[in-house]
Amino acid sequence: MTARTLNAEELALLRKIDSPTVANVIELFDIRSYVAGYTNLTLKAIYPKLPPAVGYAVTATFRSAYPAQQGDSYGGMSRLIADAMGTPAPRMVVFQDFDDPPQAATYGEVMATALKTFGFAGLITSGGARDIEQVDRLQFPCWASSVIVSHGYCRIQEVNVPVCVGGLEVRPGDLLHADANGVVNIPHEIASAVAALCEPFIEAEDIILGYLKGPQPTPEGYAEAVRKSKQRIGELRGRARELWKGKA
Repeated sequence: MTARTLNAEELALLRKIDSPTVANVIELFDIRSYVAGYTNLTLKAIYPKLPPAVGYAVTATFRSAYPAQQGDSYGGMSRLIADAMGTPAPRMVVFQDFDDPPQAATYGEVMATALKTFGFAGLITSGGARDIEQVDRLQFPCWASSVIVSHGYCRIQEVNVPVCVGGLEVRPGDLLHADANGVVNIPHEIASAVAALCEPFIEAEDIILGYLKGPQPTPEGYAEAVRKSKQRIGELRGRARELWKGKA
């Protein structure tokens, strides 16, 4: 399958789907390990009640633990935003904080406001967050490892370079899906098919859920619902593999 940027309809489909379902559908293609391609427990949604976010990664590295030899706080933001215009929309900024552990917040109200103004879908950082209430009012989704009160000696070092956040390696332009559960990378070559298969996958799982929510479920009936659900997921797996091989 040829990699391409998703269209508006496909992006809208993904925004309606939770990240665990996206991860489940990616597994149907068997193109990577089931324990790869997503963030670990060190990264958390700061605003977990916000809907899922989808975007192409604009990457940057960051430090705040000691003064820079030159440049002022967030001196690289304007360059980052300008460079980001070369990345397909929607865009998601991804920061790797090189300080271990993080010493100060990567972002606050000013950065989040700038990113939202210029159309970014969200912010992900392996570092800290601050201005929690102010950014909450912006309804701008963010993921971080911690909350830290100060910006320290904050500075962006490089933009559009490979980074690692929450154990997930991210390259410029990677397609990311994120919600309260975490962040998952959708491989470009299957992204369109993932968008198409998410709702059918939910329908397959709903065979079980619908039965359990019905009147007087029994263990035998539950087992039959599980069988039907697995059969449907198996059919979706076959469809996914056909798409992956370029036969559909």
